[in-house]
Amino acid sequence: MFTGLVQGMGRVEAVEPKGKETRLKLRALFDLAHIVPGESIAVNGACLTVETFGDKWFTAYASAETLAHTNLGGLKSGDAVNLERALALGDRLGGHLVSGHVDCLATVSSIEPAGESRVYCLSFPAEHGAFVIPKGSVTLDGISLTVNACGPDSLCVNIIPATQRETTISGWKPGAKVNMETDLIGKYVRNMLAAWMGGQAPEAKPTSRLSLDFLKEHGF
Repeated sequence: MFTGLVQGMGRVEAVEPKGKETRLKLRALFDLAHIVPGESIAVNGACLTVETFGDKWFTAYASAETLAHTNLGGLKSGDAVNLERALALGDRLGGHLVSGHVDCLATVSSIEPAGESRVYCLSFPAEHGAFVIPKGSVTLDGISLTVNACGPDSLCVNIIPATQRETTISGWKPGAKVNMETDLIGKYVRNMLAAWMGGQAPEAKPTSRLSLDFLKEHGF
């Protein structure tokens, strides 16, 4: 489990393709001490497992499933990535609950200045639109962000100067592919409610019998 508060950036030192899978060697550009084998580190928001490690570097294996749903397969030597170690019990939860399981790739559609901030708008597959709400949380390349505005297949976020400095987001351009994880709690709630929506899958367009009275009756 993660928070979406990027601890610092890293640099890709080596990419070793293995058929449809890849092994990555990554070097942290900040103090990354006391790594242990098997621990989880989010790389651009994708949870990877540490295989080997040394002074500020580690290797991790990205499976075919991970490469199919993330931008990790496009990484090359020298690229910058966002890094976050797993949340420890007792730590402050400054962002939001992030699983490190990327749902889809979003595409940067526009970037506009807004004072010292920048507003980034992105498009994404419409089947994930039910989990994106105004003022809700979304994780983009491992960064916990608040949704300013959204549509069925798009969203906009405001990026403050600190986030621009401390993450890879300053390098995003229109057309860039970004790892997107929607709200964890929202996905669980919608899946639970599917039983009262005619057994429809969460991504299906609901013909819902839900009402405020129905939710109260069932403890929501």
